[in-house]
Amino acid sequence: MEKDLRIAVFGQKRLSREGGVEIVVAELAKRMAAEGHEVTLYNRRRRQGNGAPAPTEYEGCRLREVFTVNKRALDAPVYAYFATKRAVKQAKKEHLDVIHVHAEGPCLFLRKFGKPGSKKRAKMPRIVVTIHGLDWQRGKWGGLASAVLRYGEKQAVKYADDIIVLSESNRDYFRKTYGRETIYLPNGVAPATPHAAEIITEKWGLGRDGYILFLARIVPEKGLHYLIDAWQSLRARVHTDKKLVIAGGASHSSDYYREIVGKCAGDDSIVMTGFVEGQTLAELYSNAALYVLPSDIEGMPMSLLEAISYGNTCLVSDIPENREVVGDGHLTFRHGDVSDLAAKLEAVLTGEALRDRTASGERKAPATWDEITDKTLRVYRGEPTDGGTATGGAQTNTETESKHEKAVSQLVL
Repeated sequence: MEKDLRIAVFGQKRLSREGGVEIVVAELAKRMAAEGHEVTLYNRRRRQGNGAPAPTEYEGCRLREVFTVNKRALDAPVYAYFATKRAVKQAKKEHLDVIHVHAEGPCLFLRKFGKPGSKKRAKMPRIVVTIHGLDWQRGKWGGLASAVLRYGEKQAVKYADDIIVLSESNRDYFRKTYGRETIYLPNGVAPATPHAAEIITEKWGLGRDGYILFLARIVPEKGLHYLIDAWQSLRARVHTDKKLVIAGGASHSSDYYREIVGKCAGDDSIVMTGFVEGQTLAELYSNAALYVLPSDIEGMPMSLLEAISYGNTCLVSDIPENREVVGDGHLTFRHGDVSDLAAKLEAVLTGEALRDRTASGERKAPATWDEITDKTLRVYRGEPTDGGTATGGAQTNTETESKHEKAVSQLVL
């Protein structure tokens, strides 16, 4: 019988639906705890508006708050420093088996655990890092912030025992850039339960097949501006009673959110719902005529996996990460091409059937969270998965650092 593991996890903001990292951590952690593993989650300290104490337990997991600064430029590095420090302390005190770090930014201080094979590392637990996408490429970050994230990526390559990636394209990137093998382990989905339109009808007048759905964080890399431009161009020449529904929160990128609100102002064919969850979320997925994700960059988009699980027909940009998810069973358009997106929308809207919820035979079903949890635990134990075996620490190639990256390196060291 395999022994229960002691696991610490950091990188997530908190346990919520505000981002893919947060969803992944919550889904994995609660399943691991249910199997008897001891899981500690280091979340960023929340500002409690009502003065109530932060929760200390979630689905059998211990929750610990980590100090950070509510500033866009400082939030991630400050959190990374204190989360790493707390995890090192816990590792020494409680003899942890695994520390799992999510995303590139939180990897900034992994050197505190020592390099694989060193005497210092011999006293430390196994370090596993999940890369949720090449964060330093995202358009919302400036030069210095991008360099900080890129430095975190290099620390993951150098200090992690294993690196998990969510797409084959990211796997190729690490192999070509660093000579580093990684483990391909995609995100999972929970079983979908379709819901009739009730809340969404009462709130926004939405009915079955009466709208096109965009559901994701409202940040530049999700490409919502392409969709709005394509939709308004299409509406100028094609009559449709359907609405465009935009569902999602805004994260740090408030300037971009204001830009989006400005584009939608005065257009009664566009509904902005804000952040949604629970039954409202399920109703939006269950009754959409089409789900659209026009992103510039992705890791493995959770909302796209969820849309597929609800039986939606999906129209996505043809970046590799999206194409890996949809296969041949859905629709794509040329990335960044508003005209092509408008043409594909028109083809769908004027076709005989917007989607066939029962025609899932040609469509690849996403993995379940139970399957992904089992494979993640195998990574923790150093066992092979069908996504590959990548144990052994880093071989980094010495590519030239930018001036920003050199500055970050000096600051962190």
